Amino acid sequence: MKSSIKLKRFLILLLAVAAVSCAKTIQQDSSGTLPAAQHSLTQYVNPLIGTAPLTDPKIIGYTPPKDWRVWAGLVYPGSTLPNAMVQLSPITEFHTGAGYEYEDTVIYGFAHTNKGHWNLCHLPILPVSGEANVNVEYGSRFSHDSETAKPGFYGVTLLDDQVQVDLTSTLRCGYHQYRYAAGKDRKIVFKLSRSNERVTDWNMEKVGETAVQGFQETGDQTVYFYGVLNEVIQQLDVRGKGTKDGLAVLSLRDGGSKPVELKVGLSFVSTQNAKQNLEAEIGDRTFDQVRSAASNTWEALLSKVQVTGGTAKQKQLFYTSLYRSMQWPALRSDVNGEYRDVKGNVIRADFNYYTLPSLWDTYRNKLVLLSILRPNVTRDVIKSLQDIGDKTGFIPTFFHGDHAAAFIAGAYQRGITDFDVPDVYRLLLRNATVEGGTRPYISEYIQKGYISTPQVAAPNVETKAKAGVAKTLEYAFDDYAVAQLAKALHDTANYRVLMTRSQNYKNVFDPGTRFMRGRLENGEWVQNFNPQYPYYEYMYREANAWQVSFFAPQDMPGLVTLYGGKQAFESKLDSLFTVPWNPNYIARNVSGFIGQYCHGNQPDHEEPFAYYFVDKPEKSQKVIDNILENYYGIGEKGLALSGMDDAGEMSAWYVFSAAGLYPFSAADAKYIVTVPVFDQVQWKLDNGKVLTIKKPDSGRKLTAIQVNGASHNGYFISHDLFKSGGVVEVMTEPNN
Repeated sequence: MKSSIKLKRFLILLLAVAAVSCAKTIQQDSSGTLPAAQHSLTQYVNPLIGTAPLTDPKIIGYTPPKDWRVWAGLVYPGSTLPNAMVQLSPITEFHTGAGYEYEDTVIYGFAHTNKGHWNLCHLPILPVSGEANVNVEYGSRFSHDSETAKPGFYGVTLLDDQVQVDLTSTLRCGYHQYRYAAGKDRKIVFKLSRSNERVTDWNMEKVGETAVQGFQETGDQTVYFYGVLNEVIQQLDVRGKGTKDGLAVLSLRDGGSKPVELKVGLSFVSTQNAKQNLEAEIGDRTFDQVRSAASNTWEALLSKVQVTGGTAKQKQLFYTSLYRSMQWPALRSDVNGEYRDVKGNVIRADFNYYTLPSLWDTYRNKLVLLSILRPNVTRDVIKSLQDIGDKTGFIPTFFHGDHAAAFIAGAYQRGITDFDVPDVYRLLLRNATVEGGTRPYISEYIQKGYISTPQVAAPNVETKAKAGVAKTLEYAFDDYAVAQLAKALHDTANYRVLMTRSQNYKNVFDPGTRFMRGRLENGEWVQNFNPQYPYYEYMYREANAWQVSFFAPQDMPGLVTLYGGKQAFESKLDSLFTVPWNPNYIARNVSGFIGQYCHGNQPDHEEPFAYYFVDKPEKSQKVIDNILENYYGIGEKGLALSGMDDAGEMSAWYVFSAAGLYPFSAADAKYIVTVPVFDQVQWKLDNGKVLTIKKPDSGRKLTAIQVNGASHNGYFISHDLFKSGGVVEVMTEPNN
């Protein structure tokens, strides 16, 4: 247990055991089971995958320090809809990646927002029973034996209070159902002073016999809520209003055995909007109706990609990964079209406003997957970015790089054009040219063709600097992305300038060591160079030299030439996947190694496909198959991942790689063809077309590609096949 729980809150052992036994019965009775036809694909989704700790040093690459949890998985098991405002999920520890860690034994509340990035987890609520003094740290033990997690549903028994909790949700609302074993001393605690962020203010008030409303402020955002119960509120006790240790306790009148139901509407605009969201999305609908609708929503989305063949585990990992890929960015506008913009003003628009995507993490694959399966959401995400850009002067980024460029340019080329393209292009050009905006050190980059690194005598993992090598490589790719929009808009002058700048990756390649290496302001190479040592942001960002030295997705033939040709490039790649990781090099954000390659973080996720550029796809396939088989759904119970999911990026990598297509360059509308793990994959798009990927043979060595019955030259297929439909056959033979 991670905090003290008053001893008198514990039930005697016999009651606890009885609660577990009874919980299974309650859960079965209250699950609202859907007909089999309605959950044929959601049945494969296990939201608990990614919640367990990664503990195997052979996978991690090192032995973690004592009491140090590797940053792997960091996902939440609770109820949500695709790209929803609400993620209603249990909290077992605040200020963790997602607030839930599988090895924990106590639940402290059920929060209404989540992402998996040490933030959000707004509005935690916990049902309790008894006369004990409820405090902000109070929680209740639980057992995984009584826990159920499915798309659109989460259920668990709180042992210390003998309360069965069932949760479901809509886009903007959470629906709680509590079955108290006792009919008296029933309470609901709103822990409004707690979240994964610092709470700066909060309040809650009673607004009727069965209704409450309030807000929770965390820095520059405020979550408003409006809640309705099916029971009369006997008393509202607000303790420590606005303080860091405060909470609000609802006491319900005694009597009755029916479930207590709490419906909560959220808004980032006002309590009035929260109430309107609640009335529009839940209203008088029952818990089972809302849960059924949530499951059906997920079923409809998952069914856009249907697979045949493969093992049960592969199907589980595939659909769980697809489920994870469709949860972020999150909705922020209300049913009436209002949202609060980057300046804090309330705006009403004719599109849905979304949070800033995790661009550094997810531009590579997850946002491409979103553009394929949810083009209307993708359009609105771009409009949301444009809204921020129009009010700040720049399209925003996330964490590092300027990867809205690749996201937007790629989406445009995939046919998502119903946004103000000239204005977005104007903003992306400002990003690429104006100092003080999205791209730090852009003036130095333009002047020198690289971003310099200071000489530090003994840099360590946490040494802070410009991450100059990483920025140079990423800006060069971003330049290429903006150039593709320039070309589409017939801006020849900027196209030429940006394409020239896209070659800047060469300026940080050291031919002496054959690595991407930091350069001083005078152009000399940084000394004391160790290509195996990982940095957070010294020369590289969350990586070492091995992990960034193959990043030039805009110009892989040029990169191969830089290394001295195909044979030399292949030899270097072989070393990437075979030079062992030094177990003395410990960084919390890198784990899951194959040699120096790190699957547990994003910077090198293109590298398994790099053998294609020396005509050795079979070598890529061996690496890809190893990752698919051994780096997802691992650990004692198969619930761990080899790295942080990062808002669905790691999951999307699995989806594309298992399906036999990968967006090697997110800025281009084409996909590298690999050998799928399934016999057939059907992509059923909103335009009514179907793209089918077939693998007639059981081999894993790619020998040929056929498109619509004809031989296909090269390893890439165009996104046009998603637009028109067609059949891609992946011909194979057994590996030697």
